[in-house]
Amino acid sequence: MGFAAKALENAHKELGDPDKVHDLMDDIAEQQELANEISSAISSPMGFGQDVDEDDLLAELEGMEQEEMDKQLLDVDQVPSVNLPDVPNTVPTRVHVEEEDDDEMAALASWAQ
Repeated sequence: MGFAAKALENAHKELGDPDKVHDLMDDIAEQQELANEISSAISSPMGFGQDVDEDDLLAELEGMEQEEMDKQLLDVDQVPSVNLPDVPNTVPTRVHVEEEDDDEMAALASWAQ
């Protein structure tokens, strides 16, 4: 019994007064609460189980695509010059159709009647 009393006395000396014990218990409670929050955050699924409106997502995607397209259109560099052929200065003349073509057309017209 004397040994138990001595051990209890040493425990009281180490712990000090009851205020230190309460502070220690508060610290332990805070750490447990923090551990529970971390555990809850880790165990909760990300993005699953949430109601997501696909129309809203598509509208947001279209808006982002439009912004990107606008950005690309506004950031166009100077268009390089391209060597194009000159515009003709004269009026084209009518090419004479050979009589052979006229004969073939006449034959075709007579056949169609």
